[in-house]
Amino acid sequence: TRPIAVACAGFVPFAMMASKQNEFGYEMAIITFPGSGITKPQDLRGKTIAFSSETSNSGYKAPVALLKSQYGMQVGQDYQATFSGKHDNSVMGVVNKDYQAAAVANSVMKRMMARGVAKPEQVVTIYTSQTFPTTGYDYVYNLKPELAAKVKEAFFSFPWDGSALQQEFKSTEPPQEKFIPITFKDNWAVIRDIDAATGVTYQCK
Repeated sequence: TRPIAVACAGFVPFAMMASKQNEFGYEMAIITFPGSGITKPQDLRGKTIAFSSETSNSGYKAPVALLKSQYGMQVGQDYQATFSGKHDNSVMGVVNKDYQAAAVANSVMKRMMARGVAKPEQVVTIYTSQTFPTTGYDYVYNLKPELAAKVKEAFFSFPWDGSALQQEFKSTEPPQEKFIPITFKDNWAVIRDIDAATGVTYQCK
């Protein structure tokens, strides 16, 4: 959804959460449940994989592109797709053995495990991708410069200690402990590469 928002709606990404050492991001993980018989990506042939939605990077576009480029598997031919609606549903579908496998953002899965919603022993990860940028924060392109500056100041001076954000994201890896500046050109290049690999284009309406 990030390329759509920037290209069509005219948003300017300016901030992202990171660790105190400026580490950020998440990985796409393909998961299954213990005893499924799926131990490696090649075992997904003939199976059904749960994706969150067709617009999701880690929940659809990245796994489809990587399975094709690295393992020669084409969605709809070598394996089938079903859609859960969101990452949480995909994780719980695997935990409850409703899905044979699922592609999820591992940061979402880790937060669910930290809350006790899912247990580590209920999930087996068979593939982990390179790191992708996490959620970005934007302002609309025509926001008055003085207001845009105040928005940035509010983010970059946000008091993390004792905040709800710190509580929610402290269990991620890396832990999210501050906001750092970003640009769409640099930080979302890998996403645009995946779009190009999968033939995805965006038409603004």
